[in-house]
Amino acid sequence: MEWKTHPWGQEKWQAMLERVEQKKARLAELRPIPAVALEKLRESLMVEWTYHSNGIEGNTLTLQETRVVLEDGITVGGKTLREHFETLNHHEALAVLQGMVKEGYRLRAADIMHIHGLVLQRIEKEFAGRYRNAGVRITGANFTPPNALRVDEMMEELIAWVNQKHSLSIIVKATIFHHRMVWIHPFFDGNGRTVRLMFNLLLMSAGYPPAIILQQDRKKYYDALNKANQGNYEKLVLMVLQALERSLDIYLSHLENTHDNFRPISHVVQEMSLPYGHEYLSLLIRQGKIAGYKEGRNWLTTAEAVVAYHQGRKRKRGGEVGLLK
Repeated sequence: MEWKTHPWGQEKWQAMLERVEQKKARLAELRPIPAVALEKLRESLMVEWTYHSNGIEGNTLTLQETRVVLEDGITVGGKTLREHFETLNHHEALAVLQGMVKEGYRLRAADIMHIHGLVLQRIEKEFAGRYRNAGVRITGANFTPPNALRVDEMMEELIAWVNQKHSLSIIVKATIFHHRMVWIHPFFDGNGRTVRLMFNLLLMSAGYPPAIILQQDRKKYYDALNKANQGNYEKLVLMVLQALERSLDIYLSHLENTHDNFRPISHVVQEMSLPYGHEYLSLLIRQGKIAGYKEGRNWLTTAEAVVAYHQGRKRKRGGEVGLLK
């Protein structure tokens, strides 16, 4: 598999990349952020991150149950001990990861091993922080991971590639790393949770908030990884950009006191005279054509984002722009 060249269509996600960069710049202008406000936002996202990343791997704790386990130390009835340990493990790994974040961070195998060791502590100690020494098969995947004898060498090669200077956006570079490490599948278990932590370490060290893949998008996420196995990174890059924009919007809405601007798209549709329905707007968000993010099962956007999109279409067609009611 050739993974050092990237022939996929950048035009499909370039506009969204530019929008994410603009929002990152807005966030940078707000610094220094008050420590109290920053800590509350960070802790909230850490709970979400643990819930979603474990949920992708099959953990059945709800977001509220995850919060109770982490904040109150309460055992949830009807849930397995392993699910509780997965939650505690991931949260502890996140806390350590936060301490690794720094400008100019260079990826190290020792850091990957350390984080993986924390992800699997309490549940699979014999495999924690160690590369696999035998073959594995992944149910539902369209590939077979490489021979275990090649794992060490391939991980070294990947780490060296990440640490090289590239013309690629760090977002694209981190996304390629994300996929490539999943493809190598260096561990017997805990690969997904570890790679979602490590690729975010790259993003956060570059000044971005974490890109949290939502558990309800699990199928879409696996489909995007399978597409990347075939050399098509378009869907995976879009997913990462959507996740980044969601986190940026959460930070900005709280810090700029504009939280109310983002509302369920059904509410936005009701207030506007433009010919767009709920499904069409959700598609535009998923495609990165308008700003928005997902909360639970609801897609949120702003009237301003929809108007800006409509104005752009009208300019291309030379027509008049519709207005809000």
